[in-house]
Amino acid sequence: MVCLRAAGTLILFLCFVGALPSLAHEIRPSIATANFVLDGRFEIKIQVNAEVLLAGISPDHSDTVNSPEAQLYADLRALSAVDLEQKFRAFGPHWLAGIEVSFDDARSELQLDRVEVPPIGDLSLPRATTLYVSGQTPSGTSNFHWRYDTSFGSSVLRVKQVGDKKMVAFWLKDGKQSDAIPVTGAPERGVFEVLQQYLVLGFTHILPLGLDHILFVLGLYLLSAHIRPLLIQVTSFTVAHSVTLGLGLYGVVTVSPSIVEPLIAASILFVAVENLVTDRLTPWRPYLVFGFGLIHGLGFAGVLHEIGLERDDFINGLIAFNVGVELGQLAVIVIAFLATGLWFRDRPWYRNRIVRPVSIVIGLAGAYWLVERLM
Repeated sequence: MVCLRAAGTLILFLCFVGALPSLAHEIRPSIATANFVLDGRFEIKIQVNAEVLLAGISPDHSDTVNSPEAQLYADLRALSAVDLEQKFRAFGPHWLAGIEVSFDDARSELQLDRVEVPPIGDLSLPRATTLYVSGQTPSGTSNFHWRYDTSFGSSVLRVKQVGDKKMVAFWLKDGKQSDAIPVTGAPERGVFEVLQQYLVLGFTHILPLGLDHILFVLGLYLLSAHIRPLLIQVTSFTVAHSVTLGLGLYGVVTVSPSIVEPLIAASILFVAVENLVTDRLTPWRPYLVFGFGLIHGLGFAGVLHEIGLERDDFINGLIAFNVGVELGQLAVIVIAFLATGLWFRDRPWYRNRIVRPVSIVIGLAGAYWLVERLM
């Protein structure tokens, strides 16, 4: 009974993480770029998934397929650029009401100027619509705040630095209001602030937001709860995803999410199946894990591309994000070890009663995602 409770604890952990928002990569944060001009007006360019907003899909549903509005979303995805623009202009007043741009605590009135919708492309990928809103900057004001309604999801605010052309990015979740930002440009951020932001971003991209990465790491752990096999696999995975994360950020390697996402799902399925057929580290597994790590690194790079990591922050941001990812992976392993390995790894029934059932759950999740992402 004790071993069954241990396996159940680990499976419940998977279900708990799976119930959290933003698990997959379908719904992205809105990217807002603010620009203040000399004539006393400001313009903010906002890249959004217009179909998600029009369908009313809650941020609690990271994957549109799992939303009750999935069919409406699919219908909107099939609309021409002209038709989708018309629908969004009708929706515009409601959307603008959920955006707060305030100067010294006085909210500015916004207007929707332009709606740029790309033509229909790959229906399996989100379509990024660019919206331009503008307003009047009150005379004598020095600071502004930004807030994006929580019902619209997370947002990333990008503002030019003082006396520079560089952009500073602020990642705001759950309707959080930004700090006061000078209208003349965002103050230069210190190294510690950059490190802190991207460390947190890297950690939360694994735990709790990255269910697919969590399952892959658990698959590595389940082959053996002893240090040597686990260290070989994790080191191989870490080196690989660090390489493609850096190359992806610098634009040296670019692979479509329509390729990366199914391959990530396939990697989860593979490690789960191999856990069922062998109980020891095979000679080829570290090399395969390295290859899978290259793929996962491309997925990590997409997150930083969305936020708009500036080149001057590349090194600090890349290091901090990577450290955050590693800490997230380590936290997953520690949780799994405390739930099972610490107590039962040397028991004769450990493999049949814990490793196999949990690997089956992981394998089924990987197979489901693989089919879903190929459709």
